[in-house]
Amino acid sequence: MSQADYQARVKVLSDRLIALQQPIRILDAIKWPARFEQDFLASGGTQLPPVDRDYYERITLNFQPDTLRGQFKDLRAAVRRELGRNDGLGSIMSATIEQYLLVIDLLEARGTPRFGAVSRELYGSASDKLRGDRQSLRKLGEKLCEIFSLPAAQHISRPYGKTIAASDAVEILQQKLNPYFPPGDIRVILSDGIVSDAAAGGDYIKINQDSEFSEFDLQILEVHEGWVHVGTTLNGRKQPYATWLSVGSPRVTACQEGLAVLMETLTFSSYPKRALKVSDRVIAVDIAEQGASFIEVYQFFVARGLSERESYRITQRVFRGGTLEGGSVFTKDLSYLRGFVENVNFIRSAINSGVPEIIPMLFVGKVTLDDVPILYQHYLEGTIAGPQIIPAMFRNMNGLYVWFGFSSGIGLVNISRVQKHFDLMFRKMPKSDPVYGADNSIARPYRDESSID
Repeated sequence: MSQADYQARVKVLSDRLIALQQPIRILDAIKWPARFEQDFLASGGTQLPPVDRDYYERITLNFQPDTLRGQFKDLRAAVRRELGRNDGLGSIMSATIEQYLLVIDLLEARGTPRFGAVSRELYGSASDKLRGDRQSLRKLGEKLCEIFSLPAAQHISRPYGKTIAASDAVEILQQKLNPYFPPGDIRVILSDGIVSDAAAGGDYIKINQDSEFSEFDLQILEVHEGWVHVGTTLNGRKQPYATWLSVGSPRVTACQEGLAVLMETLTFSSYPKRALKVSDRVIAVDIAEQGASFIEVYQFFVARGLSERESYRITQRVFRGGTLEGGSVFTKDLSYLRGFVENVNFIRSAINSGVPEIIPMLFVGKVTLDDVPILYQHYLEGTIAGPQIIPAMFRNMNGLYVWFGFSSGIGLVNISRVQKHFDLMFRKMPKSDPVYGADNSIARPYRDESSID
């Protein structure tokens, strides 16, 4: 077929896919109201949230499962018929359709042991090995928890308080995002209908009107929710043919969330406690998968030093949709760490393999790493539009190349030997106060001599 005919077929099939997935809202179908948190904490962490199979059945789905399942299967057959079984873009659409069929199974299984099994098919398990490596997610999560809990993390932590009201946060965040996006492309709005502090939509970021924010929080929302989640959605919407790139099935979650965490890191917007939260989520999923109950996971994090509120929230994220007895849980929170590591490895490998030009395609829409080479080929052929909204460091990649080039080179250094060398020097230092004082000023470097053991 001609290129024009091919592109027209991709557009028709892609638009059908967007229409079919529209009523599917995974998080809305498994959400818990804020009062569950209030009641649980008021009970001293002893009264289980009233969540069971009946609770989820009262949250009505916006679609008829059997009807939608049949429509997706019809579309899958049409993709194979119209584009051929070996077509690259067709294979991506077919894989996306398969994911939505699993999502229907997931939502039908809410509150049952099967929910956890389907979740692992969609998002993986904490026992999974990282792509191209022998390390498990759980092992990496534990190592990072150790690193981000070191005394050094406290020594560099500035005491940013959550002193910015939600209404002010809306204005500040909007001003931060305006220079990055074309005029009118993104809105920051106040909301009373979300449980989290903030959430990204297609062309907006919602701010919880009952939350307060720190400067760090807004820095993270700018790059995580704005630059990545909204940015890739808008790039997908600007596609002339592959319009499905504006919406994301679970298969793209790791790449999306990992890219968002990577942007936090590259822009120096993150901080140790934030990074620790990402690592803690892996641990939460793992122990819940192994059979720890809601109460046991909650108590585990309280014992690790998290506040009762933080412990509830990390536990709630894992148990929503599953069973409070453990074993059957929502494993989506693995995506942040898995995606971060796999995106870093992808970028380093693209540089080392001499194909850095494909790296910006990470922002072309909602994609997986496996999609990128295929999308780049079709970009060269004119079917895929390149990303228009993209961080400067990914547009002019000289600095990015150097950063990841040094990262790859330093990987050859034996850090254990280096650590032993410098430990001899550090051991002679007197104990120091944190670098920053309570008023954010530089603290007195050392304690009085009498305080040194």
